[in-house]
Amino acid sequence: MKENITIHGLSFRPYLSREQIAVKVAEMGRLISRDYQGKRPLFLAVLNGAFVFAADLIRACDVDCAITFIRLASYEGLNSSGTVKTVIGLQDDLQGRDVIIIEDIVDTGHTMSQFIPQLEQLGPASIAVASLLVKTEALECEVDIRYVGFEIPTKFVIGYGLDYDGLGRNIPDIYQLAD
Repeated sequence: MKENITIHGLSFRPYLSREQIAVKVAEMGRLISRDYQGKRPLFLAVLNGAFVFAADLIRACDVDCAITFIRLASYEGLNSSGTVKTVIGLQDDLQGRDVIIIEDIVDTGHTMSQFIPQLEQLGPASIAVASLLVKTEALECEVDIRYVGFEIPTKFVIGYGLDYDGLGRNIPDIYQLAD
C-alpha cells in the first residue's frame, strides 16, 4: 500500500489493504453461499462503485447465481445529495427471485431506503443487501444490511471501486480522506 495519495488536490491516507478486503469478501461469500444453498440468487450490483466488489463477491460465492447491474446516483462530490436518481434501470424480471443487492458503501442509507421499496413492488421472493462498507454513524434511515464487510467512520473513502469525482476506482486498496 502506498503512503498517502492525492486526488483532485485532496490527500488520502491508507485505510484498508487489498489483503484485508480479500479476506472479508471471502468471508461474505461463504455466508451468502451458506444462506442461499439450493437457491439461485440474482445479484443486483449498484454501479459504478460496486463493480469491483461485485466481481470479487460473486466469485467468492459457491451457489448458482446470476448478476445484473443498475445505476443509482446520490453523490455529488464528497457528499450525498439525499436524492436517488436511477440512471440505468433494471431489465430483469424479479418475480419470485431471491435478490441480493451489492453495494460498495452504505452511508446515510437514503439510497437503499428509497430503492428497496421500488424493488419490493416487482415481487421478489426476498431482498438482501451486501455492502462492503457501512458508515454506521452516518445512517439516517433504517436499512437492513444482511452482509456487512466493514463498519467505518464517516470520513470519505476511495479505492476498490469507490471514487472521488470519477478518479480512484482503480486503486486496489481503500484510502481515507486525511485530516
